[in-house]
Amino acid sequence: MKRFALTNFILLATLSPAVSASCPDFLNHSMRQLASTETIQFCEAYEGKALLIVNTASYCGYTSQFEGLEQIHQTYEDDGLVVLGFSSDDFFQEDNDEGDAAEVCFDKYEVSFPVIATSPVRGDDANPVFRGLGEAAGYPRWNFNKYLVTPDGDVLDHFASGVKPDSEEMRTAIESVLPGISS
Repeated sequence: MKRFALTNFILLATLSPAVSASCPDFLNHSMRQLASTETIQFCEAYEGKALLIVNTASYCGYTSQFEGLEQIHQTYEDDGLVVLGFSSDDFFQEDNDEGDAAEVCFDKYEVSFPVIATSPVRGDDANPVFRGLGEAAGYPRWNFNKYLVTPDGDVLDHFASGVKPDSEEMRTAIESVLPGISS
């Protein structure tokens, strides 16, 4: 019986996806999607993809940036970019009702990229993804901070709220991390 258990352990260890070895710790987590019971395991879902990670809020002066984020998503999705929103109320501008927050994202702005359920993005309570981003490039000072993560999991850049998603600065940075695209 012990031999069978040891053999199964060895087999499982060798069959485990390599993603856990190559995935940075800050992305090796599962989180629930906004107004949903479905979760996303970031390393499994986005292995080998560049990520544009953004902390969002429904009632911020920058909320209209959802339009530019969706445009970036539509433009670069087939080239390997994933736009990933993280709903947060750290700056007191997110709806307390996830359904209402989802309505702003998905109905009003017609966002088709994933948005993660409301969670903290700064300080000691920051979710693990934003804890890693904050340690690597600085915590968000307001809503709609944008972090560009390479397909290898390195945090390449951090863009403040005022940098529009569809700006030349953002497009140049995004194109620099996507294979097969030259700026």
